[in-house]
Amino acid sequence: MNGLEVVSMTDLLTAVSLMFIVMGPLLLIANRFDLPTVPFFVLAGLPLGFVIDLDLTLELAQYGIALLVFSFGIGIDVSAVRTVIVDSEIAALGQILVVGTLGALLGIAFGVAPTEALFLGVAAALSSTIVGTALLNSRPNNNFVRDRLSRSIHFVQDLLAVLFLLLLAAGTIAPGPLATVVGYGVALLVAAILINQYLFDLIGRLAGDSSELMILGVVSLLVLFVGAAELAGISIAVGAFAAGLAVRHDPVEYLGLFNGLKSIEDFFVAIFFVTIGALVTVPFIELGWIPSVEKLVLAGGLVLLTAVVKPAVTTAILIYQGYEARSATLTSLNTDQVSEFALIIAIEALLLGYLTQNVFDVIIFAAAVTMVTSSLTQRYDEQLYRALAERGLVDSRHGKVDDWSTAPAEMSGHVIIVGYGRQGQRLVETCEELGQPYVVIENDPARRETVTDQCAAVVVGDAMERYTWEKANVEEARIIVSTAASDVVSRRILSFEFDTDVTLRANSRTTAMELLDAGALYVTHPKILAGQRLVQQIQALIDGDLTPAELREEQQSELDTLAEHLPPHLR
Repeated sequence: MNGLEVVSMTDLLTAVSLMFIVMGPLLLIANRFDLPTVPFFVLAGLPLGFVIDLDLTLELAQYGIALLVFSFGIGIDVSAVRTVIVDSEIAALGQILVVGTLGALLGIAFGVAPTEALFLGVAAALSSTIVGTALLNSRPNNNFVRDRLSRSIHFVQDLLAVLFLLLLAAGTIAPGPLATVVGYGVALLVAAILINQYLFDLIGRLAGDSSELMILGVVSLLVLFVGAAELAGISIAVGAFAAGLAVRHDPVEYLGLFNGLKSIEDFFVAIFFVTIGALVTVPFIELGWIPSVEKLVLAGGLVLLTAVVKPAVTTAILIYQGYEARSATLTSLNTDQVSEFALIIAIEALLLGYLTQNVFDVIIFAAAVTMVTSSLTQRYDEQLYRALAERGLVDSRHGKVDDWSTAPAEMSGHVIIVGYGRQGQRLVETCEELGQPYVVIENDPARRETVTDQCAAVVVGDAMERYTWEKANVEEARIIVSTAASDVVSRRILSFEFDTDVTLRANSRTTAMELLDAGALYVTHPKILAGQRLVQQIQALIDGDLTPAELREEQQSELDTLAEHLPPHLR
């Protein structure tokens, strides 16, 4: 690799072994006390920075980031983000313009050369797909507006980062070399899209039912694209990102493949965060560039821009576009860290001599700090939003809810159905058969067209926000039926203390009991309901009320009905 001394495979294996030896005890502590793992990964890397050679650490970082970028590319479902892509483009570009400019000006204010200050701006502006959406998002349902927006914003930012890496590889502003490297990059992305659309299913057919062969085929694609990037003289991260886009995002059809890749992904995320810790140089030390106090303040300023100013700017843009304050705030909290793309840009710039070690150290320090703080803000995002909202620091607009909703304002005696999944669809059909007025509340942008086409009255909004319920005219409703498989949503609905009876869904018996004690009329629990259904069927067989043939016919009828409500690839 450019600027790196060749390191042996033995050295690489030794370094990785040391990482896991140091990491193991710290992870035991994190798991024992249910703490975020990212701070412990970074902490494990700090002492390793004194024993692992810098060239080796940089090489590990480059390959680790490339493989994680590949993982994010695999996770991109263009159809899932297309409903919010225009708004996310505006948010991503607006945030990059504002925060990137402030980051560059911050560097210049501290005497950093304008060319190097540009990299500080890049570090402040770009956000991590790993921390933000790809690996650390543990929510059971990630189809809400905030999740679609987050993935889409990261996708737009990553495309811009790929362009920056291509320009960096050119090493000049001359039109000829610039056109060449950009052409190589575009060619890789076009090839990836063509493989995704026309050849990936062929790989699946050749692999048959073998998940191992499927994984081997995908890894071969990764090697092919990374090799092509190296031959073209551009960053391997560009090739890895293209390879990820070449993989068809279909976790149902290719379940074995995605499960296998998840294990590989988990391995490299650990390597990535430990490597970041190993690269950290605490900016108290005088290194002959600027006084240590000023270096510390510069690093602190970059952290502030990344962790505070960037989310604030993103929130403001999304609210201005008409999104509710909660969706805007929770989306922005997925952008409050330095991007892995920014790190590989910094590494490439350091190796090419465009960036001094001191500015590189500031970027690495800010990345380590913001990735740690971001793991905490994501865990407590709801609490942070509530704290901001209660103090009047965020104020909603409801333009999107008003534009997308079709529920008449004068409705009364209606059923409010939260969620338009399989259960929600069955409830809508039942209401229509009985002539019962209803309103569906749905917050998944990917379902917006479907629900508005199939339902008479819809509110496309966040069930966690009071305005959504006002839009559904909840005070005149007959009953609320929530099908949302989220305990957070269920508790939030009860907290509004509506006069209307509420039925909810819980993921555990304990939560179901808590919701009943808090005032829910009825709480469904899928496992309990399935068990009750089985007991009833067996009892009917024993009592002679149901014959085996009738039970089989009944089951076949239920499965046929279920298939009618499933998308084709799940039938």
